[in-house]
Amino acid sequence: MKKETSPTSIAEADRRSIAAFLERIWSEDGLADRTLEAYRRDLEALATWLGERGSVLHDARREDISAYHGAKPAAIRSIARRQSAFRRYYAFVARDESAFVDPTLLIERPKMPRSLPKALAEREIESLLAAPDVDTMLGLRDRAMLELMYASGLRVSELVELPLAALNARQGVLRVTGKGGKDRLVPVGEVALERIATYLAQVRPQLAKGRQPAALFLSKRGEGMTRQMFWTLVKRHALKVGINPKRISPHVLRHSFATHLLNHGADLRALQMLLGHSSLSTTQIYTLVAKEGLKRLHAQHHPRG
Repeated sequence: MKKETSPTSIAEADRRSIAAFLERIWSEDGLADRTLEAYRRDLEALATWLGERGSVLHDARREDISAYHGAKPAAIRSIARRQSAFRRYYAFVARDESAFVDPTLLIERPKMPRSLPKALAEREIESLLAAPDVDTMLGLRDRAMLELMYASGLRVSELVELPLAALNARQGVLRVTGKGGKDRLVPVGEVALERIATYLAQVRPQLAKGRQPAALFLSKRGEGMTRQMFWTLVKRHALKVGINPKRISPHVLRHSFATHLLNHGADLRALQMLLGHSSLSTTQIYTLVAKEGLKRLHAQHHPRG
């Protein structure tokens, strides 16, 4: 196995500069911890590589950045994330130094392949939602989580991080904190509300074991669940009802929520608000998913398809 380069070889000036950059973008943009940590790793890797060649981040030239990409091949998405970190870092340096020449300005951005979100058919969703054994505590919890995610289109991270206080059952809404720390109100359907009410009355108190954890959904240990835990239970229930796990992703219920709403005539702007997308262009990809579904339906059933 390839040994990772130790960050201790990074010049102290680079270490301070990276820390200042991360502090700045956190305070200005409210980026998620996962994004900040990815930026840190990418910048520390570049700083280490430059240090081995007698240079530092501040003095890097366009040729150095290009050579680094060539020396460190990676998947297109990883390269794109890496370049995003570099561009934002050098823009940060340029803001403080008027004469600074940004070495990333003329570097071509990788062309990202357009991948459409994977959505399950409505009958498959019905099977998946019915998969948990509601005669058990964990089955009641899983059913409530699946129903809520499909009913409200939450991200996996939003679902597992929901605090108990986020739910207003009387009004039938959730206050969800999404990307960038932005709050939005999301409606919850009647079926999901009923499942959550059952979970809160019969299951959560037993999982909490007399404590008062903040999370709405709890693990067997009485703690908030993780994304990995939820991903594991989705796969387990999908296998139970014969859904190929290769067709399942952590966001499959969110993607299905969006696609099915569009199929039933939902407005794109309303869908943007429900999903918490900052840009309408991000939401528009679901129109392509819906069109692809219509094409398949036409090819399968039309005599001239």
